[in-house]
Amino acid sequence: MLPKLEGFAAALLGALDATVLATVASDLAALEQTILSRADLRAVMSDTSIGGIARGQVLGDLLDGKVHDVTRRLAVFAATNVPAQEVDHAIAELAVVARVQLDTGTFIQGSLGLLSARRRVGGYADALLDDLDTSNFTQIEEELFRWARTIEANQDLRRLLLDRDAPLESRLGTVDQLLGKKVNPITLRLSHYVIEGGRPRDVVGTLDFLVDYIARARDWRVARVHTARALDEDSQAQLVDSLKTLTGKSVELQIAEQPALLGGVLVEVGDLRLDATTLGRLGDLHDAVASGHFFESALNRND
Repeated sequence: MLPKLEGFAAALLGALDATVLATVASDLAALEQTILSRADLRAVMSDTSIGGIARGQVLGDLLDGKVHDVTRRLAVFAATNVPAQEVDHAIAELAVVARVQLDTGTFIQGSLGLLSARRRVGGYADALLDDLDTSNFTQIEEELFRWARTIEANQDLRRLLLDRDAPLESRLGTVDQLLGKKVNPITLRLSHYVIEGGRPRDVVGTLDFLVDYIARARDWRVARVHTARALDEDSQAQLVDSLKTLTGKSVELQIAEQPALLGGVLVEVGDLRLDATTLGRLGDLHDAVASGHFFESALNRND
């Protein structure tokens, strides 16, 4: 299974009681059979010309109201993040791990290389951060950073947490003892999973990886909107819907009015910059004229 999907599944399935887990396992098995029996659906899921976000949205719309929400989230994450040719196989793998966890009470995770283990931890973080208000992100980043520095500074603690032969319960118990109710619950769950799903010798490195990972996730969840005039509620809602379609994430707006833009909006989210302002269009026109492209296209136009 793709490491990121494995971490995402560990976070969601590990939080379910037996009754809900049985429902999700049944849902996933039925979805696997549906994809196998529907050539049209299988074609959409395996079409490499369709982007991952669009694939996820198609599958999410199809499953909305028909399966448990956890099933839907798992399926959408798989369709969004797994290569198109492997989506049906990923759904089948999810059905298997859900059934195994239901039967054994354990989410089985194999040993991975350093980078793959970090990706698995990143997938786990994705599941926990999905519905979390972004106002919590900075606190979690700071707490994970301080925890990493604490481990670095304490030789005995570092020796215990990085000892792959030490019992898992002992290492997790130490995390609980030192962090417990002193940190955000999400920080505690992530600190646990760094031990459970990461590389034993890379605890500090994985914590630092998470700090950067969450900072990037926050950038994609907050859209900085610069507008020439105030946006009414309908316009804001339409913008949120459009950005969710574009990024696959629920987006919060930070709006700043800038009359100098003359008209339209400038949106910055993650590393995307969408300029639909009057000032921006005038700037593009100025650049075209200055470079001679405007006159060249005009002279070469067929009348």
